[in-house]
Amino acid sequence: MPPRGVTSAKRKRQYEDIKRSELARGRSNKVAERIAAATTNKTRREKGETKGSREKRPRAGGSPPERATSVSPGAVLRPARIE
Repeated sequence: MPPRGVTSAKRKRQYEDIKRSELARGRSNKVAERIAAATTNKTRREKGETKGSREKRPRAGGSPPERATSVSPGAVLRPARIE
């Protein structure tokens, strides 16, 4: 059974394919289901198919988030003293 929230046939098929692949590798049914659900949810999140994912994360191809720096915005940068 695919994870809750999966309504598209494509994601249901993805879940079943991953589960079948994991079972073929010798994993137990429970572990195969967990891996398939996690992978399907990860893909849905990355593609913006989950509830609220569009608000929190830009779609692929967007600019990367700004990185925090160790210098405060009001700091004055001075050259190192040479003695």
